Amino acid sequence: MKKILILDRDGVINQDSDAFVKSAAEWLPLPGSIEAIAKLYKAGWILAVATNQSGLARGKFTQQDLDEQHAKMLTLIRAAGGDLHHIAWCPHGPDDACACRKPKAGLLDQISLALNLDLTGATMVGDALRDLQAGQARGCQAVLVRTGKGMQTLATNEGLEEVRVVDDLAELAEQLLA
Repeated sequence: MKKILILDRDGVINQDSDAFVKSAAEWLPLPGSIEAIAKLYKAGWILAVATNQSGLARGKFTQQDLDEQHAKMLTLIRAAGGDLHHIAWCPHGPDDACACRKPKAGLLDQISLALNLDLTGATMVGDALRDLQAGQARGCQAVLVRTGKGMQTLATNEGLEEVRVVDDLAELAEQLLA
């Protein structure tokens, strides 16, 4: 198994909001997620984030707001002794017909290009089916977390045949490091 982990952001690393996470103040890490990322980083994992951020296209927040959210996330991760190798985000709305919005795999292609990595065999972690589908399209192993929209995704039970399910990122990190 390749030691590459691609994470969705909202609902996996931080609390999700149906009203969008619009500012650094609203960006709140899920319990154990920052520590999990730091542990994996220290163990030699390559870590990247692939996140749909349609709030940009919808005018809910600005690029500066998103940059500030990511700066807060990175500050917390680095304070815990970890880091992220790349953050890829889709600024488009659902009707923009872009190549990057999950379930399309464009964000993974950006990560692959930026890090010069073949993502086949990597692990894609998400709380929604579209996250997992994006990863599976590039040969990643899919892991669903029960945080964020994970329980709703699990309840539909669609497209989850070859998906590993864990409570949260902290549990996944424990399993990967065991």
